[in-house]
Amino acid sequence: MVAIRENWRVILLVVFLLISVFALFSPTLGPDDPGSGDDVAAQGSVTNLQYGLELSGGTRVRAPLVGVTAEGVDFGGTDRRVVEQEVAAEIDGAGPADVIARFGGRPAGGQDTAQPQPGSETSDTVEVTAEGLTTDELAAALNAAGYGYETTREGVTETTRQEVVRILENKINEAGLSGGTVQEVTTAQGDNFVLVEAPNQDASSVRQLVSERGTVVIEAYYPANDGNYTRDTVLQQEDFQSIGTAQDGSGGPYVPVTVSESVAPEFQQSMRDSGLAQQGGTRCTYQVDPSSTEPCLLLVVNGEVTNAFGMSPGLAENLRTGGWADSPVFQLQTTNVSEAQEVSINLRAGALPAQLDFSEESGGTTSFISPSQGSDFRTNSLITGIIAVLAVSATVFVRYRDIKVAAPMVVTALSEVVILLGFAAGIGYPLDLSVIAGFIAVIGTGVDDLIIIADEVMAEGKINSRRVFQSRFRKAFWVIGAAAATTIIAMSPLAILSLGDLQGFAIFTILGVVVGVLITRPAYGDILRSLTTIDR
Repeated sequence: MVAIRENWRVILLVVFLLISVFALFSPTLGPDDPGSGDDVAAQGSVTNLQYGLELSGGTRVRAPLVGVTAEGVDFGGTDRRVVEQEVAAEIDGAGPADVIARFGGRPAGGQDTAQPQPGSETSDTVEVTAEGLTTDELAAALNAAGYGYETTREGVTETTRQEVVRILENKINEAGLSGGTVQEVTTAQGDNFVLVEAPNQDASSVRQLVSERGTVVIEAYYPANDGNYTRDTVLQQEDFQSIGTAQDGSGGPYVPVTVSESVAPEFQQSMRDSGLAQQGGTRCTYQVDPSSTEPCLLLVVNGEVTNAFGMSPGLAENLRTGGWADSPVFQLQTTNVSEAQEVSINLRAGALPAQLDFSEESGGTTSFISPSQGSDFRTNSLITGIIAVLAVSATVFVRYRDIKVAAPMVVTALSEVVILLGFAAGIGYPLDLSVIAGFIAVIGTGVDDLIIIADEVMAEGKINSRRVFQSRFRKAFWVIGAAAATTIIAMSPLAILSLGDLQGFAIFTILGVVVGVLITRPAYGDILRSLTTIDR
């Protein structure tokens, strides 16, 4: 019992090492989808580590968002949708979907009374996300619509950037891109970008996925009283209660959806008014001759009609009698399975409020790392780590010429790396070159601290009592504690700010310092006390 009480720090270190080893190698913590056969980072791996773009290969896309913003806008109590429609009417080529009115960083006219978050916009704003619009044109549109404003600027609001990040994350998850990440990054000059990384994916497919706004609407196409055809939007993305996955049925590919109960009666009535719910249903020939067809439902994706279909007799009867609204299930027919998958992804993820600008003038970049190059990076990173360990071991041994001091020092320093790797595997944090650099920095700073401890407690030769050892150890620990605090303070801005690769380096450097101060340095002290104290 006495031995356990005196060496509890060593026991704590062993416990953390066991937990880390479990997180690294236990199949119960492995990814649910290990990836396809082309996923070289996932195939054949004996650990649960996930690799980022640089170590597995894939595509990185960095681009700003298209848009201009007016701040300090005076809405005069007008509803948000009215503002958006009136401003859009004054801009050539823009629709209400391209205009976003926000009250204090939130949609105008909303009931949200929560306090604004730090860094969010607190003034009333109008954003226009149509391509090619200038700040002068936005100012002219606001003046023409009768809304006063304070300033106009390039770019969109922080709220819109966060919404784009959320939607792109949903898109990547729905598309099954394992390990894909989306984040907002800010350059030293204050420019804001959206950074998308998709391991093991080619550049064209990733750009296609993130470049599309993903708007999906259902329109009724039918002849009006004057004989001309008209198109009315009858269902929008927010009108669906649930969206199923793409299916390939006997009648062709489709996406099963359930319409919200609040919207179902209105949709049911629109089907009656447009003639789609007539007896016997309708036969749609829109894609053959749009000027001569029975009423159709049009599937419009990103502003383009991708499919048109009529109404089956059974569904038409159900809509006509009013029973459909009690169970508002619907099928969105598509021409092929890939199109059905795209519709399902867009409906589940939502429509992007703004597009990404991939032009070089705006700073947009797209880079691709081949899987073989990523494999080379992993191998080189491992070799670099081994060289660092050997160099540290040789230096420590030359310094002390005592295996009882040098060996525990190296083992303790390496245990920090094992704990950090276990942490990364446990939370599924993708490793990249910046994180590997953080590990190497942890080894260096860790050994520095252990040398300070060894030098302090052995400064006057053999130690005769535990009391003397503890006194010297506390003095050394104050030094390394102050150094750790300095490192954490210096790295904190990099860990908090969205600065891309630097963030991963800072996070794991800080985590390594914390693990060292709380777990490994005290454990090394206990080990050194047992090996060097005469009165044990």
